[in-house]
Amino acid sequence: MTPSSTRTAPDDEDDDARGPRLSPRPFLVNVAVLRRHAGSRQHEERAGPIEGLAVSGSRVPPGAEVVVDVVLEAVHGGVMVSGAVTAPWEAECRRCLGPAQGGLEARVRELFEPDADLEETYRLGGEQLDLEPLARDAVLLELPLAALCSEGCLGLCPTCGANLNGGGCACPPASADPRWAALDLLRGQGE
Repeated sequence: MTPSSTRTAPDDEDDDARGPRLSPRPFLVNVAVLRRHAGSRQHEERAGPIEGLAVSGSRVPPGAEVVVDVVLEAVHGGVMVSGAVTAPWEAECRRCLGPAQGGLEARVRELFEPDADLEETYRLGGEQLDLEPLARDAVLLELPLAALCSEGCLGLCPTCGANLNGGGCACPPASADPRWAALDLLRGQGE
């Protein structure tokens, strides 16, 4: 059987010219034709906002699009979904407390089945496949837990709280902790 790269929903004819599909349920895919032919494939690119994507101070900005670019393949008893989920993120830098932002890309390969064990696979509802739970899980797993505005962020001065990325501060150098004096002596001998 020749793999199919066309979409099955009748209102998708002009989507390629407009980009990712936008609708009230942008992640819902009709897989009726795909499931009739084991081994057949179908490419889908869907985009839309998903609310409530936040973990440990990082989040997808409200209203921002999450993009799902996947290939659906009919397999015995279900549909295998492989591809990528991308989204922008924003957070507070853990070192300087300034704004941090970036983009994430999560690779996915998951099985959708009618009788899904929700711990292992996703639910396939008849002829409809909803990519939103897959996209939600992928984004939540990829959001940074301790975001940085840049890898070289210098953070804040522990004494006065000045942002060291904007230059130094007027604080005198920290005096050595007497509890570490013996280690400082050893460090000096090795140089």
